[in-house]
Amino acid sequence: MSEHGTTHDEVSRAATGTLPQRFDDPGLPPHVPRQADHDESAAKRAERQVAVMFGLSIVSTVAFLVAYFAVDQRSTVFFPGIGSTNAYHLVLGVTLALSLLMIGLGAVHWAKTLMPDHEVVEERHTLRSSDEDREHAVATILDGGDAAQLPRRNMIKYSLGGALGLFSLPLVLQVAGSLGPTNVSELAETLWDIPTEGKHAGKPIRLMRDPQNTPIKAEEVAIGSVFHVLPESLDWHKEENVEAGRAEWKGVLDEKAKAAVILVRLDPKDFVSTKARDWGYQGIVAYSKICTHVGCPVGLYEQKTHNLLCPCHQSTFDVTRDCEVVFGPAKRALPQLKITVDADGYLVAPEGFKEPVGPSYWER
Repeated sequence: MSEHGTTHDEVSRAATGTLPQRFDDPGLPPHVPRQADHDESAAKRAERQVAVMFGLSIVSTVAFLVAYFAVDQRSTVFFPGIGSTNAYHLVLGVTLALSLLMIGLGAVHWAKTLMPDHEVVEERHTLRSSDEDREHAVATILDGGDAAQLPRRNMIKYSLGGALGLFSLPLVLQVAGSLGPTNVSELAETLWDIPTEGKHAGKPIRLMRDPQNTPIKAEEVAIGSVFHVLPESLDWHKEENVEAGRAEWKGVLDEKAKAAVILVRLDPKDFVSTKARDWGYQGIVAYSKICTHVGCPVGLYEQKTHNLLCPCHQSTFDVTRDCEVVFGPAKRALPQLKITVDADGYLVAPEGFKEPVGPSYWER
């Protein structure tokens, strides 16, 4: 021991710069009890506050479920700071966010006011604890509910159960609702169908490049090339909206999603299916771009195998065999769009799809 009260080891460590094997436990600061720990009225007040937050979560979830069915999907509303936006998406987003936010705030407030907050220090040990420690850990978890005062805080227990139980419904509803329309006839009608009235009645529909929106001549499509195509009638749909006094883009995205087509050119000798070859033009064939599994866009083409691939779940379609499924979860071939050329040499569709496009979950 030196005259300054330091040991020889401490002086040696200071000189060499090495660290000690162990540090002394500095201890814990004195525990400061919360108001709810010694005042039952404060605890009751905290319980009511937590229950109100969980109750607001329940109300928000119910509002989400009502809005999902009651609000028009194409309606718009002015929102400060954003401008005109889709009312359907806004209401669903706000109600779902409030539902989750209230569950989180309620849980945090519950933990800060009612759950035990005593500090605990445990020594580090080897990776596997002793059997006694493991049994003690299990017992601690089982006693967690009692320590959190859940059994005697009925208001919190029931409101939390309702909030968590209802919150699962929007998630299930969105998954079920995203599988496509329940009315299959909606997928049987697309903008590729020839108009029967109006100024475009009986007119074949040109295939337009996406997104350039320019017509395609047959000689512009080389063997092995791929074009992403939309119908010329998409512009007619916009014109009809304007003439009817509606917003120009009203319903355009829905129609565009159903009418997306992929155009491929093969050597006519490569076709195995006679129908695939006959419905095309000099080896150029057009198929719906919407995967028949769950509706993802089929956008990948393998030149060597002549396969179209869906990037979502790897459903693979053989173009030479009328886009029949050769791999993956899809259950039916991609619908083919019959094409030819008009007097100016542009590729056109003389008729619409003969079967519904998109996912075919209703067939299972």
